[in-house]
Amino acid sequence: MTEQHKIDEKYMQLAIKQAIIAEENGDVPVGAVIIHKEQIIAKAYNQRQQLNDPTAHAEIIALTQAAAALENWRLHDCTIYVTLEPCTMCAGALVLARIDRLVYGCDDPKTGAVKSLYNITQDERLNHIVNVTSGVLADDCSAMLSNFFNRRRNENKNNQ
Repeated sequence: MTEQHKIDEKYMQLAIKQAIIAEENGDVPVGAVIIHKEQIIAKAYNQRQQLNDPTAHAEIIALTQAAAALENWRLHDCTIYVTLEPCTMCAGALVLARIDRLVYGCDDPKTGAVKSLYNITQDERLNHIVNVTSGVLADDCSAMLSNFFNRRRNENKNNQ
C-alpha cells in the first residue's frame, strides 16, 4: 500500500463518520471531508431532510465551509473525500470551485457524474480538470448505503 493510499483511507474514514451522522438524521449516508495542505478545513454530511433543501448534499456543504475557511471560492491545493461518486450538481460544483483532487468511495450507477453516467470532472470542454481517485474503502461505503436503503425498503413495506 502506497503512502498516498494510506492517507486517502485515513480521510475517507472521516468522511464515513460524517455519513453516519447523515444516516442518524434520517438522510442518505453520504459524508465529505476537504483537506487543504494536510489540514481539515471542512466536514459535512447530507442534510436534505434536515434542511428541506435539495442542494444540501455533503459535497456542497463542505465546499461552502472550505471557501469560508480559505476566504476564497477557488479551492486550489484542496482534496475532497466523499463516500459516494458525486452527482451532476456536485461534480459541477467541484469543477467550478477549482478543487484539485476528488477521492471517492463507491460508484453511483444511478446518478454518478464522475464515472458512471458522465465524466464532468474531467471534461476538457470545461475550464478546470479535477484529478480523480475512486474506490477508496468502496466496500465499506457501498455496504453503508445498501444497508440504509434495505432498511428503508423494509420500513416502507411494514408501513403499508
